[in-house]
Amino acid sequence: MPGSNDRQRRQAREKYRRQQELRIARQRQLRKRWLTVFSVVAAAGLIVGLLFAFLPGGTKHPAAAPKKTPTSSSKPVATPTATATTVAEPAHHCTYTAATPVAKKESLPPAAPDYAASYTATLNTNLGKITFDLLNNKATCTVNSFVHLAEAGYFNNTQCHRLVTSSIYVLQCGDAFATSKTNLTCSSTSDVGSGTPGYEYASENLTGAKYPAGTVAMANEGSPDTNGSQFFIVYKDSTSGLTASYTPFATVSSGLGIVQNVAKDGYSCQYAEAGGGAPKEKVIIDSVTIKKT
Repeated sequence: MPGSNDRQRRQAREKYRRQQELRIARQRQLRKRWLTVFSVVAAAGLIVGLLFAFLPGGTKHPAAAPKKTPTSSSKPVATPTATATTVAEPAHHCTYTAATPVAKKESLPPAAPDYAASYTATLNTNLGKITFDLLNNKATCTVNSFVHLAEAGYFNNTQCHRLVTSSIYVLQCGDAFATSKTNLTCSSTSDVGSGTPGYEYASENLTGAKYPAGTVAMANEGSPDTNGSQFFIVYKDSTSGLTASYTPFATVSSGLGIVQNVAKDGYSCQYAEAGGGAPKEKVIIDSVTIKKT
């Protein structure tokens, strides 16, 4: 029947129209919902971004610890920026914390130093003896560490790896990566110049510190709590080239001429960024003798 067929077609078209309207309505609702979620997320991201931008240190990411290399700041440099908290001396307690890279693992020094003792140290080298008077009443924890390492044989059969002959005048020693048989190439990929005994500690004796010839001081990474085993001997006044950022812990009482003669010979290769280079005349520390009185 034509009338019945027309009615069925109209009903079908109406059903299809309603379905389309419902589908479109659902799509609009879904889009609206996602726009709301997106707006909330974006707003939250903006708020977090603003917080990171304006809170102290917010946008700064923690930097990876720099690898210590022969061209790094683990050597004395002409313009250090480090400062250190003043500690009453002689110190009655010392704090030593873990550090890397470890050139030769050593136990921690005693936390309670013998602050009333007097010490001398003798470097027995292939070129002769170099003797220090240790400043135990001014750099107690540094002396405590040096004595501990020396008595443990830490410096035995190592060589002084860095000589600087301009701006500052120092011979640097005390890195166990630089063994007596190591060929010092001044390569930036070498471990020499980066070694620690597995611990580090804070600086001392910096107030008004000066570096005349005969001063023995600790090398560090440019911050006041990164002292380890490396030290340098000043063979010519370097006060104008070094700010008070390196712990003076001893003075040379004899043998400074040995270092000065090594300096005259210069170096065999040059460190690209740190300055100076490997001494042309090899300085090997056979052992270090400590005398306590």
